[in-house]
Amino acid sequence: MVQASDSIINTFAGFGLLVLLNGALKIASSVYKTFLRPGKDLKKFGKWAIVTGATDGIGKAYSLALAKKGMSIVLISRTEAKLQAVKKEIDDNNYSGVEVKYVVCDYSNFNDQAKDTVKEAIKGLDIGVLINNVGVSYRYPMYFIELSDDEVTNLMEMNVNSTVWMTRFVIAGMAERKRGSIVNISSGSAMYTLPLLAEYSAAKSFVEKFTLALNAEYGSKGISVQCQIPFYVATKLAKMRKSFTVPTANAFAKMGIKFIGQPEPVASPFWVHGVMGWVLDHLPTVVVTKIIMSMHLATRKRGLKKDAAKKSE
Repeated sequence: MVQASDSIINTFAGFGLLVLLNGALKIASSVYKTFLRPGKDLKKFGKWAIVTGATDGIGKAYSLALAKKGMSIVLISRTEAKLQAVKKEIDDNNYSGVEVKYVVCDYSNFNDQAKDTVKEAIKGLDIGVLINNVGVSYRYPMYFIELSDDEVTNLMEMNVNSTVWMTRFVIAGMAERKRGSIVNISSGSAMYTLPLLAEYSAAKSFVEKFTLALNAEYGSKGISVQCQIPFYVATKLAKMRKSFTVPTANAFAKMGIKFIGQPEPVASPFWVHGVMGWVLDHLPTVVVTKIIMSMHLATRKRGLKKDAAKKSE
């Protein structure tokens, strides 16, 4: 009886040790990837990088960071004045060999004419990196039936169709050259059940699954396709202030650029977001969903009050 008890204790002790060792290895791996692993020489993927939604937030930050790494940039966004301002900001740094082009494109209306304009602008370029960043969320959390038809359409156009078509425009050339890296910016919203942000969450989940499949298809052809997952970042889209858990767009891009071309198909480059994701992954789904629902109901209430105040003005 004593021997049996000792055997059970030893089995549990061994299992516990394996769990601890596995946890320690994961932590060590995460620390290495985030802080110690050197970034790729992105110019080896090609001369040009394309960034969509390039005039604000993460898109602008990535444009500046890629130019600093010596890549020429194609800026794509809908407001020409903002595009010119970002182009000037890069040009003023006088980075050696860096050229900057821009394309005016409204991805909420990415019709055949807009597609042709983009294709013509990038035709013949040695495109090494594509950052699919452009996107849109809800004005504030809402029940799905509260969205207007235009908002429903825009969410799909901006988050899904832009990613699919921009990828399609560049991936054939990358496959022919046997080099390239595509980064699709998703969201922590894709990882969990998000009541009151249902369509946005679903659209960003599509981005993740699309990335995983393409990376499996094209990894052997020298192309890295990666989904980067930020939680809240201090941008106009998120409407959040900088804090310990909310980095600036520049801080996110500074860490994110080190992950471009690396083997992970899904990455959360900002280390605090990685810790937050780990915690949420280990909580019961029903608990996480209830917490999110409560937060979103409170935000919705504030949003409805603001809308009511505007109508009464």
